[in-house]
Amino acid sequence: AAEIIEQVVRANRLIRDGGFGAAAHPDERVTNIVFMGMGEPLANYARLMQAVRVMVDKDHGLGMSARGITVSTVGLVPAIRKLADENIPVTFALSLHAPDDHLRDELIPVNSRWKVDEALDAAYAYYEKTGRRVSIEYALIKDMNDHAWRADLLAEKLNQRGRGWVHVNPIPLNPTPGSVWTSSERDVQDEFVRRLNDAGVPTTLRDTRGKEIDGACGQLVATAEDEAAAAGAPVA
Repeated sequence: AAEIIEQVVRANRLIRDGGFGAAAHPDERVTNIVFMGMGEPLANYARLMQAVRVMVDKDHGLGMSARGITVSTVGLVPAIRKLADENIPVTFALSLHAPDDHLRDELIPVNSRWKVDEALDAAYAYYEKTGRRVSIEYALIKDMNDHAWRADLLAEKLNQRGRGWVHVNPIPLNPTPGSVWTSSERDVQDEFVRRLNDAGVPTTLRDTRGKEIDGACGQLVATAEDEAAAAGAPVA
């Protein structure tokens, strides 16, 4: 937990001192945190929540707003339900990536234990308990999960649980060196988003960031491995 908090403290110090190449901003600090992309947050539950409590503690912690903290998961159902009982209204995001168990079993190994409907039920329970709208993260992969019928199935499953409780964030997959997977074509992305919106599910295509410097999600480790292999060094 201390290592997590230290990242925020160091970032605040850099902002204050102008360490990001900009002018110093002594009165500014980090306001948004996303637990994603550095391991499954809910698999490290005790340390995650200890860090969150320090972040939101106005008397002895960082005094941040819980609404500016996003916790993402691939679907650890018991931990999602536990999170809902914490009485800390963080923003909750479910990395779904497929609305059907047949494909999600391949993409998300934990789906073999907790299926799509179980994960969505837990996500809806989070909304009911906290009143906080849930985000559904969906990486669009060409010819893998971007089919129009999968958009329709996703909308059907979300609407079965109610209206107004969820927002879908599709994002084109970031290409990584050596991967056979790539992002969907633009017209396919647009059709996927259109079908969800037409079904009454608020959906916004997210912009990709960092691709031009191989710094987008999943790219940094691949680049490091490529460079090590090219130099003849062992890859851990």
